[in-house]
Amino acid sequence: MSSEQENVDVLICGSGSAGLCAAVWLARFGINYKILERRDGPLKIGQADGVQTRTVEIFDSFGMGKDMLREAYHVLELAFWAQNIEGGNKDNIKRTRYAPDKETEISHQPHVILNQARLNELMIGQLGSQPPIQYSTEVKSVQVHESADITDLSSYPVRVDAVTADGVPKTYRAKYVLGCDGAHSVIRKSLGFKMVGDSTDAVWGVMDIYPRTNFPDIRKKAAINSSVGNLLIIPREGDAMVRFYIELPAGTKASSVTLEDLQNHARLIFRPYEMDFADTFWWSAYAIGQRRADYFHKNHRVFLTGDACHTHSPKAGQGMNVSLQDGHNIGWKLGMILKGPGKPKPLLESYVIEREKTATELIEFDRGFTKLFNSKYREEHGISQEQFAEKFVQAGRYTAGQAIQYDVSGVVEVGERDKEVVGNVTVGMRFPTAQVVRFCDAKAMQLVKGLPADGQWYLVVFAGDVSQEESKARLEKVSQALDNVVKRFTAAGANPDSVIDRVLVISGDRKKVEQDQIPEFFTPVTGKWQQKCLFKVYADDESYNSGHGHAYEAYGIDPAKGALVIVRPDHYVAKVSALDDNLEQSTQKFFEGFLSPTA
Repeated sequence: MSSEQENVDVLICGSGSAGLCAAVWLARFGINYKILERRDGPLKIGQADGVQTRTVEIFDSFGMGKDMLREAYHVLELAFWAQNIEGGNKDNIKRTRYAPDKETEISHQPHVILNQARLNELMIGQLGSQPPIQYSTEVKSVQVHESADITDLSSYPVRVDAVTADGVPKTYRAKYVLGCDGAHSVIRKSLGFKMVGDSTDAVWGVMDIYPRTNFPDIRKKAAINSSVGNLLIIPREGDAMVRFYIELPAGTKASSVTLEDLQNHARLIFRPYEMDFADTFWWSAYAIGQRRADYFHKNHRVFLTGDACHTHSPKAGQGMNVSLQDGHNIGWKLGMILKGPGKPKPLLESYVIEREKTATELIEFDRGFTKLFNSKYREEHGISQEQFAEKFVQAGRYTAGQAIQYDVSGVVEVGERDKEVVGNVTVGMRFPTAQVVRFCDAKAMQLVKGLPADGQWYLVVFAGDVSQEESKARLEKVSQALDNVVKRFTAAGANPDSVIDRVLVISGDRKKVEQDQIPEFFTPVTGKWQQKCLFKVYADDESYNSGHGHAYEAYGIDPAKGALVIVRPDHYVAKVSALDDNLEQSTQKFFEGFLSPTA
């Protein structure tokens, strides 16, 4: 039977977290894409549930934050329990300490719990009234034309063969293919790539249950170290369900574990408290291992994401989050390339540089984090209950997703004097936020809310107190320089903020500044109605009801000198600059590295 053929710019194989997040970007850029999914419909029961603060920030930047936060369980406190050795019965447990789930300065967003199926549903809701997802379609193979030029955007050098549930073969030709098809990835295997790493003899069980118990911290995230093993409690959304991760005895084989085994072992761990199970929603058992694909791409035309290129234990809550962030990273880059004016080579190479490093760091972290939960390892290395709790808390920045720092690439430029310019912002890390006051309507808000994820780059200018003549004159000069740069990469007839957007943050008393003192560069005529946009100017000033954000202090910027922070579409810091005579030249040179001039 001959197969039907279809051309598509981006073919996404798999509708999990990575594939859907990439699709959200592609939909925003207006790219021709399609998702192939072997299941017969959207995910109904997800195994992942922990949503780290960085992922919440991403959802909020896409306009999905309110629904997520309203429905989710908010993790606010950690409870640590250990053997009651001093109490005379080491088989019983007692609480040893409480700790906040996250440091306040890590993020303005919380750590929450929400089922992966619901997260997927929120992302699918961003793909239009008829999302281009083809269910009941199994990918069989992928082939890449070896002579395909990385800069050729007219050809479709990747072939994917698939078959529908009815046995109908289909052939797709694509400019780019994303392998988002999980740990048993057909795309990865078809390319001949291997998963490199190891597994341990440690076996854990996991179950989502409706408990009947007198254990006092059942609705808190809790880590329990008992005489018979470890248990991690993750309360679920909805106020009734709870997830248990349970360390099983040495020598246990995952394939032989039963639900009764998990329940009985949990009862032993919770002694002297009662633990019964009204119902079990889902359960499984697994051997812990950490593996990473030996390659993440084929000819920069096929890219692996998520579990297709990294697998690890679930206890640190990284799997779904890191996978989603793989898709978040590649999605805007493909959008900028296919819509223009992005250059393929530097943008696509940066995906591999950034996400290979992230996966490697994740696996190393997971190895250490997993050992921390291993009773035998702690005993052999003399790790006390207090040290366990302290290390768990210290890991919070990483498990929140806020420790990622990208290396130098075509879209990350590090300077020797960066910290002198912006003391508390790190190039290659996500752009932190602070409260500011919107100039046009006095609304107190987080600055990052002024940088919606619509595909633009952002020039964030900290101009200081523009009621002062020196700062005002400097801002006029900076505005002209940046306007020259932006126009160079903006097509004729396009909105002036469609490729590179701009945000101004002034300091001092905003009431001393009039709207006509703000350079027109920061109030462009744009949008459907071609109106002057007043929503790009903010003040680091006292608000009426929310206090003072002290943004300049938070970012480590001297108002007398000011600064420019260049923020990528995914909210990572690409470059910082002083507001000096070299600003136009250095900014233009940076953008010329990955954008093609259009004017």
